[in-house]
Amino acid sequence: MQPFSPLNSRAPFIWHGGDYNPEQWPRAIWDEDIQLMQECHFEVATLGVFSWVSLQPEEERFTFEGLDTILDKLAAAGRFVCLATPTAAQPAWMSQRYPDVMRAGDNGVRWHHSWRVNYCPCSANYRRLAVQIAGKLAERYHQHPAVIAWHVSNEYAGACYCENCAAAFRTWLQQRYANLDVLNQRWWAAFWSHTYTDWSQIEPPYANGERSNHALVVDYKRFQSEMMLECYKTERDAIRAYSQHLPITTNMMNTYSELDYRAWAKEVDVISWDCYPSAHDQASDIAFAHDFMRGLRDGQPFMLMEQTPSSQNWQEYNSLKRPGVLRLWSYLAVAHGAETVMYFQWRRSRGQCEKMHGAIIEHSGRSDTRVFREVRQLGEELLRLQDRTLGGVTPSEVALIFDWNNWWAMDASIGPVRDKRYVATVRQHYATFWKRNVPVDIVFSDSDFSRYRVLIAPMLYMLKPGVAERIRDFVRQGGTFVTTYFSGMVDECDLAFENGYPGPLREVLGIWNEEIDALHPDQHNRIVLHDSGESYTCGHLCAITHCEGATTLATYGDDFYAGTPVLTRHNIGAGAAYYIGSEPESRFLDDFYGRILQEQQIHPVLTTPPGVEATLRQNAQGQLLFLLNHQDTPTRVALPPGNRYHDLLRDQEVAETLLLEAYDVAILTKA
Repeated sequence: MQPFSPLNSRAPFIWHGGDYNPEQWPRAIWDEDIQLMQECHFEVATLGVFSWVSLQPEEERFTFEGLDTILDKLAAAGRFVCLATPTAAQPAWMSQRYPDVMRAGDNGVRWHHSWRVNYCPCSANYRRLAVQIAGKLAERYHQHPAVIAWHVSNEYAGACYCENCAAAFRTWLQQRYANLDVLNQRWWAAFWSHTYTDWSQIEPPYANGERSNHALVVDYKRFQSEMMLECYKTERDAIRAYSQHLPITTNMMNTYSELDYRAWAKEVDVISWDCYPSAHDQASDIAFAHDFMRGLRDGQPFMLMEQTPSSQNWQEYNSLKRPGVLRLWSYLAVAHGAETVMYFQWRRSRGQCEKMHGAIIEHSGRSDTRVFREVRQLGEELLRLQDRTLGGVTPSEVALIFDWNNWWAMDASIGPVRDKRYVATVRQHYATFWKRNVPVDIVFSDSDFSRYRVLIAPMLYMLKPGVAERIRDFVRQGGTFVTTYFSGMVDECDLAFENGYPGPLREVLGIWNEEIDALHPDQHNRIVLHDSGESYTCGHLCAITHCEGATTLATYGDDFYAGTPVLTRHNIGAGAAYYIGSEPESRFLDDFYGRILQEQQIHPVLTTPPGVEATLRQNAQGQLLFLLNHQDTPTRVALPPGNRYHDLLRDQEVAETLLLEAYDVAILTKA
């Protein structure tokens, strides 16, 4: 399977489309829908999500005739289809006939038939029936002219605590640890006399059971993520038996905590994900999420599978996207690696829990609405772009490490604070580069660090085997490494390192931590720079640190540890390693990373006014400079002197300066 690109498929353009659920509507509306799709250049419809009972109303009976009709109609109208398996929501007949299909909550009690993703990933009956429907769909439609991709299930999520999962977990542990002596040692089970003497004694971390054993908690998360992935792989393989060349994917959900998407990325042909920012997310947070998805497969393009065209319905406050924001955020995805711009949903459901979720066609059924006009405008522009933005890469010299196992272990840990703020901290470090228009790759513990000049690992609490050694080699060969408080504390089984903190990072950082102080929200300390005396606020956690070869660049300003190191640098080989001992205000990170970028001569894509983002993509046709105005007011951007550009969206030449209207976008190529 080649790396995914629409260039490798039957549709050499940015896919413009999204979820379409025609089975909810009378067939008289289908032709109207297709006509409206043509009008707004809605090119690719995702069909089949949540359609299981429509396709299989009884275990022994399949009814594909309606899907036959809509596929043929879409093909005749020049539309394409991303065909989904319906397995995210099992039919009621299945839950009734096979009770083991139902998921159990963290109290061990099985749920009733309800909601969605309410199945046990270890249920043999669920897997058998899911593979059956996936195989029948692939057998019937793998040569249909409209089908250009496969979408397995929908938003895998959650965890199950039933007896089947408990038994499978014990088997999984036996394969991982070989014998109970090894498990008891790696889990430090002798604490509180919790040593296991038989495999049958091990239970999932029930809400009213064993949760003080953090290694157990982390291993159960690993296990559940793997079991969900096994469900995906069995359906994928059933499809691949018939469909040899079309990409197969499933939709992910940003930094979703329960699934290790880095492991999943190795099993999908293309990353796809659903972008639903919260009311509190900044533009840098959305950009981070896109870069995060691009990083899962080491820089390959991804699919924006879902976004709302107007509002969501499940957050506390579901504001409308202001005029122009749909277009802006769609191009934001493209600027960071998306090769599709898709939506949930085409037409609003008349009933149930998503009847107030945004759609291209609202309950009025009209096409003379603001949202439809914006979707149509975007569709026209994407059609004109054709393949111009496809197959691009982002040239990055800075990388930021993220790790699910690290996140799980940190959150499971009791103390020194309850809310560790891992994701927020990673985003904070990312934001300082985003504000400077310096590209960043999100990488993982198993990534190739040698591709970069600057490597950042905020709160790298868990160090998996070999990671510290690879970081050391990266620095010795000339790289700049930055890490923070709460790093290098435990191994992959959540055992604290015997030589204290920062564990195997002690050599590369040239420090050791004596204590960690936890500050209340209204408490703060200060970071005081040695060279300038400038002071910055810090808090949350404060590591009390001693240097072992490192140079102190800043010290704490207050409390009994005033004057002790809070920012250090250790030269090792041809490179340097920095340690930030407390959570600093963003202004500190802006200044600190500004100096590192200057030292490394890493330059921004373009210097722009605040609120205007500049991003670079490179493909076989050349460089593309994306300019995105995230402000609600017009802004003028100065372009590099002596260069002339062609604005692909406006089809005009520009030089010296460019006026961006509120929420406006430009895609420039050198003329």
